[in-house]
Amino acid sequence: MSFHAVVPYGTPEHHRSQRAVLDEGTPFAYTPENRAKLEEICRRYPPEQRRSAVLAALYLVQEQQGYITAGAARHVAEVIGLTAAEVDDVVSYYVMFFRQPTGKYVLQVCRTLSCALNGAERVVDAIQDTLGIKVGETDPSGMFTLLEFECLGACDRAPVVMVNNEHWHERQTPETVTQLIDGLRAKGLAALTGCHLKVEK
Repeated sequence: MSFHAVVPYGTPEHHRSQRAVLDEGTPFAYTPENRAKLEEICRRYPPEQRRSAVLAALYLVQEQQGYITAGAARHVAEVIGLTAAEVDDVVSYYVMFFRQPTGKYVLQVCRTLSCALNGAERVVDAIQDTLGIKVGETDPSGMFTLLEFECLGACDRAPVVMVNNEHWHERQTPETVTQLIDGLRAKGLAALTGCHLKVEK
């Protein structure tokens, strides 16, 4: 006697993964400079633990081509000794890795409790109104992508907007985030001031 339901394979009730697959993209290989950077990072680990450099390897892919493709995942797997499925698992788990092309500036708004209670939804609305896009989209100019983020760890300075996985802007309001976008349009990253991470560096 079994306590497990019998579900024939291939029926609608049978579990199927809902995870989106990576775009195939164009053939990928690290530039000589990025390959050298990766090898330098891999030397920090024992040779049999080279796979531990997977996050750094993926950051280098993203730096080189903007997002992670299936071809890039296979290349990373080959270079550091993982399977493509293992690399894909990492890409799908961490939100800082982009699975599709993004704009030049990726605006990620923290949506967890402190930020939500302090107006993150109004900040998202202001960005959507300013850029004419919804969360997950890139504006027609290709300059901005809007995403939501699960916890940036700055609850005392909520709500937080992160630009390009690096520059934090805290205590944002609809007015200040609109100024942030205007500044990025006019001066690029040089417009970013008062970033928490920059202050601590």
